[in-house]
Amino acid sequence: MKETNKKCIVIIGWIVFYIYILLLSYFLFFSERYGRDLITDNYNLQPFREIKRFIKYREQVGLEGFLVNIVGNVLAFSPLGFFLPLLNKNYRKFYKIAIISILFSLIIEASQLLLKVGVFDVDDILLNSLGGILGYLCFLIFHSIYKKIYGQTF
Repeated sequence: MKETNKKCIVIIGWIVFYIYILLLSYFLFFSERYGRDLITDNYNLQPFREIKRFIKYREQVGLEGFLVNIVGNVLAFSPLGFFLPLLNKNYRKFYKIAIISILFSLIIEASQLLLKVGVFDVDDILLNSLGGILGYLCFLIFHSIYKKIYGQTF
């Protein structure tokens, strides 16, 4: 693959990554549709409490509520785990993506609590971290296919 094509892919990748961060910020801090209006002190420090609740009462909360809270938290962080190692070779280790996913999610949850625009939920940290890790696994699959096709890494 030509060097100019690689540079173009990297530039497009960074643009898509920045758009992802902006959209994630909007949905996590500003979107009233997803409960981001002003909230009093709410938090959940018990692991798996909300996950179990959403699974147990999925019919009462509805498909959208279930998908947004369980699947959405995982999918929202998958691009983080995919794009970081794609755009920077320093992030191609599993433990780095796992730590970054945990810390990034913890910072977001703490910010939501302090700014009173969401609920600090340890389950969200678990689901978000899982999403970052799944995104990294998708990167590994994509990267191995790329190496087989082009015979080189990017």
